[in-house]
Amino acid sequence: MQIWVDADACPAVVKDILYRVADRMQLQVTLVANQLLRVPPSRFIRSVQVPSGADVADQEIVRLLAPGDLVVTGDIPLASDVLKKGGFALNPRGEFYTNDNIAQMLTMRAFMDELRGSGVDTGGPAAFSQSDRQSFANSLDRHLRKHATPPV
Repeated sequence: MQIWVDADACPAVVKDILYRVADRMQLQVTLVANQLLRVPPSRFIRSVQVPSGADVADQEIVRLLAPGDLVVTGDIPLASDVLKKGGFALNPRGEFYTNDNIAQMLTMRAFMDELRGSGVDTGGPAAFSQSDRQSFANSLDRHLRKHATPPV
């Protein structure tokens, strides 16, 4: 199992949690972004820079991911593609995208895009909080206990 991170919009505190998990669990964590990212020196952490452009990082993650891999993303269409390929998708607030909830999330996203396109101010997401950080850490921990092979 490997962890892929849609890193352009991923909160720094989530990346820090993933860096610690990579070394502790000896799991490969790969951050994919349109910009060059500095990551801590570790044989388990790497970054991949992709060219600028809409969805280029998302397409690279989907191309490289294997069934059973975990993708950390707030991007609902990317999460849908991850699920179709047999991966797991977790958003930075600790909520898993599943086959049971992804269609509704895609529909709500399209609806909100339509509202914004017609000039309605829908506001943005709430600020990332301490409880979001804790929820992410807890969800990640539960997932890894269930799906990751412990280091030898």
